[in-house]
Parts: sequence; C-alpha cells; structure tokens
Amino acid sequence: MINIKENEKLSVMNHSCAHLMAQAIKHLYPNAKFWVGPVIEEGFYYDVDLGDITLTKEDLPAIEKEMKKLAKDGKRIFREEISKKEALEKFADDPYKIDLIERMDEENTIISMYTQGDFTDLCRGPHVETVKLLKNFKLLKVSGAYWKGDASRPMLSRVYAVAFYKPNDLKDYLKMMEEADKRDHRKLGVQMDLFHLDPEDPGQIFWHPNGWKMYVTLQDYMRQKVIKDGYQEVNTPAIMPRTLWERSGHWGHYQKNMFITESEKRLFAVKPMNCPGALEIFKSRTRSYKDLPLRLAEFGHCVRNEPSGTLHGIMRVRGFVQDDAHILCTEDQIEAEVKKFCLLLLDVYKDFGFDKNLLVKLSTMPEDHVGDEKTWQHAEAALSEACKAAGMEYEIQPGEGAFYGPKLEFTLIDAIGRQWQCGTIQLDYQLPSAERLNAEYIGADNQKHHPVMLHRAVLGSLERFMGILIENYAGAFPAWLHFEQVAVVPVGNDFNAYSQKVADFLSVANIRAKAYTGDDNMKSKIKAISSEHKTPYILVVGAKEQEEETVTCRFRFSSQLPQKTFSLKDFRDYVLDKVQTHYNGI
Repeated sequence: MINIKENEKLSVMNHSCAHLMAQAIKHLYPNAKFWVGPVIEEGFYYDVDLGDITLTKEDLPAIEKEMKKLAKDGKRIFREEISKKEALEKFADDPYKIDLIERMDEENTIISMYTQGDFTDLCRGPHVETVKLLKNFKLLKVSGAYWKGDASRPMLSRVYAVAFYKPNDLKDYLKMMEEADKRDHRKLGVQMDLFHLDPEDPGQIFWHPNGWKMYVTLQDYMRQKVIKDGYQEVNTPAIMPRTLWERSGHWGHYQKNMFITESEKRLFAVKPMNCPGALEIFKSRTRSYKDLPLRLAEFGHCVRNEPSGTLHGIMRVRGFVQDDAHILCTEDQIEAEVKKFCLLLLDVYKDFGFDKNLLVKLSTMPEDHVGDEKTWQHAEAALSEACKAAGMEYEIQPGEGAFYGPKLEFTLIDAIGRQWQCGTIQLDYQLPSAERLNAEYIGADNQKHHPVMLHRAVLGSLERFMGILIENYAGAFPAWLHFEQVAVVPVGNDFNAYSQKVADFLSVANIRAKAYTGDDNMKSKIKAISSEHKTPYILVVGAKEQEEETVTCRFRFSSQLPQKTFSLKDFRDYVLDKVQTHYNGI
C-alpha cells in the first residue's frame, strides 16, 4: 500500500484536492468555515465547521458531485503572498484562520494563499496548476473532531478522502480499502469476542477471555525469546515521583502526555515509558564493566494522555504494555548489541510471516532534543555502522529521532500491503549521563564511566501488535496463537461424552480445545465455528471415531488440505508440533 504522505507527487495532488473539496463544501454550505486540511498516509482530510449542521456519510455524494463539476470547469490555481496584517484583514470573519495567522511569529511574515475561482485559502503549497487535474478522487468517510483535539472546543466535521492521478490507481486503492474494512480489528474484536472498548474510559481496553488467551500467549512467546537471548526480566513501579521525571528530562519534554497525581504534597506521574525505572535498577548497586552488557527486559504497563480524537481501537490507546528492554553497555559493545537485536527481531517477525520486505529507517536529531550536536552526530554514526554490520540497509528520516537520541525503526508489511512501524532500537547517551540520571560503572581502568543505553522493542505495544495481527490474519490466526486451537463437534448428542473426552485429552497437553455439545445440529455448529471463531482444527466425531478412539479433522483451509483421520495421540502430536515450532500456517 502506498504512503501518500511520503509520495511527493501524490501529496501535492491530495492537498490540492483538499482545497477542491473545501470549495465544493463552501458552495453547498455558504457559512462553512475551515480549520486544517492536511495530507495523511491514506489521503487527506479537512475539518469544517458548519454551525448547527453536522455532516454525515449521506452528504458525501452531493459534495463529490460538486467537486466534479468544479474540476470540469478547470480553473487555474494561483498563489499570492500577503503580509500578516493583510491576512488578518482578509480573513477577519473567520476565527479559525485568524487563530492560525495570529500564531505566526513576525508581524511582517509573508503569508501565502491559493485561489481557484471563487475560493481562497491560506496554504504553504505547492499545488497542481489547475483543478482540471483533480478527476480521480473519492470521499471516504466523515467523523467528528474537536477543534485542536480539545473536548472543551467546538466539534468539527472531519471529511476524509483520497485522490490519484490515474483512475485504475484509485480503483485498486478502494478495493484495498474494502478489504481493510473487512479486516478491521474493531469489528473482528467484537465478532470473535476478543475485547471491548468503553466510551466512558477512552483509550483503555477490556480484554475478554478469548482475547486475553491470545494476549498472554503473545507475551509468553516474547518472554521465552528474550530470556533465551540473554535478557533478565524486571518490573518497575507504575507511578514515580516528579523529581525522577525532571532529572530524566521527561517532565520538560513530555509532561503534556503524562497523567499527574499528587500524594502528601508531592507530585507523581503515571509512567508513560519504562526507561527511568530500568536505570534506577542499574544504579541500585555498584556495577563493573564485567557486568556489561546488562540487558533488562520489562513488560511495562505505560499510560499516556493521548488526545481522545487520536485514539483508534486497540491500535492507539492510552494504556498499553510494551515488550520493552534496556541494554546498558559500553561504546565498544554497541555494534554487537544492535546486530544481536536485529537478529532477534528478524527471528520473531519470521514466526508471523513478517520477515519479508522489512523496511528500516534511521531517525536523526529532532529540533526538540537534549544534548549537544556533536554527541548526536557521534550517536547517529554509531547506530548507522551497527545497522550496516547487521547486514540491514536503511533510509534516513531527518529530524525524527527521540528527544534523547537517534533510533532505528523497523516497519513490517501486512497481508494487504499496509505498512506498520513496530520494532525500534534507540541509542541514548543522555539518560545515563551525569546531567540526567547519572548511571555509572567501574571500568577496567578502575575509574567511573557512564554506560550507553539502548532502548529497544520488537513488537512495540502488545495491544497495537495484537490489532495488527487481527487485521493481517483477518482473524484466522496461526494455531499456536489462536484462542481456540481445536473445536470438537459430535455428529449427534449420543457422542457428546466422547467429544468431551477428546477435548479433555487435548487440554491435558495444553492444547486449547473445546467440545461443542450444545443442542444445535452438527452443520450449524461447524458453520458458526468456522465463521465466528475461525478455529484451525475442527474435529468431527461419531460412532466410528468413538469405537476406534480416533478423530476426523477438518482443517480451516479445507480447499488446501483435505480432511484427515488421526488417532488421538497422533493428532495431539501433530498440533503440538505446529504450536511448539510457532508454525505460521495450520
């Protein structure tokens, strides 16, 4: 799937189409006022205030019709530069534009605006030459969005859309979007009874038994991987004092995203990240260079005060757990540790089928950062060399590093071509420094030194990764991960006891099996199990199976694998082999 925001030509096309959409809305709703209309990965959106009117999906065809009429008219798009004073006068009746203009620094700032026919809007540009080029677009959906993401401000209508140069590109994109809608983790989460989200508690997930089985399986899988890779698991407090966050730098750079609480006249914050806690463990006793590298893994529950308008299912939440780890090492160990991490990441992604077409990006120093530029340059060079030593190519993302250090980001591609940034490893000279948390070890020269800190995660947020898996597999999870690995269905009630015996036999081997002994007939049970649970193995048992102590297995992908009869022991061993090897099929 193409990222429109990163495609320069398509980005210009979509931003121009946002202006066309705004012009069409203005024609249909003369009192409309507009906030912002940025290009995003999936196209663009525009936030519009229609007073007492709220746009709905039913309004979109009329807006599309007006857009096509305007595009056919073929007006050219003109750029004009005016002063801040002139802009304030021109948009005096538009509070949204006035807000944008007044936040510009200098009184004599040159402001650009673009005009097409009877519509003018503030914009940096660039744009296409004429609206005649804006033929292939589609308005996708409409939702509510608070102005500036603030619930105390007006609710605006946010219209999402996308535009392409070629009609077939638009057709292919819409087909992909249709497939993505079928895979929507929010829909499948309800259908498969995995979790629910409560609007009274935004950004928090209520995991149901089915979903929690998978969540714990995923967490235990990662726990086994990291322990085997030389990590020690730790756990740090959920709430830590303001003084610690001030020393770490998070209070100054991240406070707006932190939940603050007070006790005994002291301020505390619910941790939005785990790194300061890991360093407190490192500092709890005297460390030697012989202790390094020290790899501390933590499935740390974090909470971040994300704006409610940015939340999305279980993909973007306020409360989440990271498969987090912090490696304390010397500079000489950076290359080996980054390479070791890359190999771990590839090993994990392979078990989910994500090891192909992996994208790697090196994010460099942002404007809002701590530490001097020379240290940053040194850190970026070290991470770059380590990445090359791991045999992985990368591209540069200028200015996208964390405030404390550069990072490598690993983006996987799912079954329908969408990109998801998950894994990351960040090189940090700042947090362990004397100016921050002052972590020290005794070197071979018997002097005190500050370690380098590597922040790393393979999956990232377990909640988000679960959402990715739901959509990637469309709910048809590999057997080792599925909440229900085996469904046992009797051909009639006379065989309920044998069905339960089979399920119990498999359960003893830690295979997640359930006997369906209800009153529905066999066909109804199999249809429900296949469509709702997408269970990998459905065992049908009747007189012959009971007499011979066998099972007849219907595989989930019956078109690929014919049904097969197993002895109980052979079927148990078959499933255990698939589960224990984390086989990505069935």
